[in-house]
Amino acid sequence: MSDPKINLISEVLSDPQKRAVYDQYGEEGLKDMPPLGSGGATFGKGSGVRNGFNPRNAEDIFAEFFGSTPFGLGSSRPARSGRFQADGGKFGGFSSIENRKPPPVESKLPCTLEELYTGSTRKMKISRTVVNASGRQVHESEILTIDVKPGWKKGTKITFSDKGNELPNQLPADLVFIIDEKPHDFYKRDGNDLIVNQRVSLAEALVGTRINLVTLDGRDLSLPVTDVINPGYELVVSREGMPITKEPGNRGDLKIKFEVMFPTKLTPEQREELKRALVGVK
Repeated sequence: MSDPKINLISEVLSDPQKRAVYDQYGEEGLKDMPPLGSGGATFGKGSGVRNGFNPRNAEDIFAEFFGSTPFGLGSSRPARSGRFQADGGKFGGFSSIENRKPPPVESKLPCTLEELYTGSTRKMKISRTVVNASGRQVHESEILTIDVKPGWKKGTKITFSDKGNELPNQLPADLVFIIDEKPHDFYKRDGNDLIVNQRVSLAEALVGTRINLVTLDGRDLSLPVTDVINPGYELVVSREGMPITKEPGNRGDLKIKFEVMFPTKLTPEQREELKRALVGVK
């Protein structure tokens, strides 16, 4: 009759895997190993198999539902269930492709400087594609009202939520109007200020003049200039600029920049008269 212990040692020496377990855990460790050919996992002593808990099994169960594992061991197979899919980092019953919101549809809204000065109401007729109750795409028209506020600047955006085209399985896009400022023949805008370039003769620059303007809201503005107008001279009229949207009732300034027109030639008599008039003037 053969000795079981001798047979066990012979079997261990012929099996590299069992020999490695024997070298590390001794004979006691071999008791935890399943028989050859059983297909079971090979864990040494203290692996937790005796208590019926196998970390790989828990990993596979978690991965089967969620497609990933919290144990940091990696999943040996893809998730079987399609009921749970990640969408933006959250678990839910929706595919990440469905119900996305497309980028907003942007369109320029040209406005005159007068409209941006006084404010105005604009009516915009739009045509768009929507999905009806039966899931079919149909065209519809709608009129949108835009209240342009006094003082709005170029680049101001007005957003109409969900007023863009709608496609199946997607949310409708937002419709965005962007204020664009039309050039003005006389006034130029600089932030909240208005700028006017005014040409005057040399005589007006020296003895004074009066500037008459029509404001953007239709008022007549008469401004006396009593200072000597030299190159680079600027007359600032406070609170006659653009309305300040965030400060109701307040306005920027009106800045009048002068250009002095010098005569191209003078007669001898004019030269003598100017010389006598300007002698001693500093």
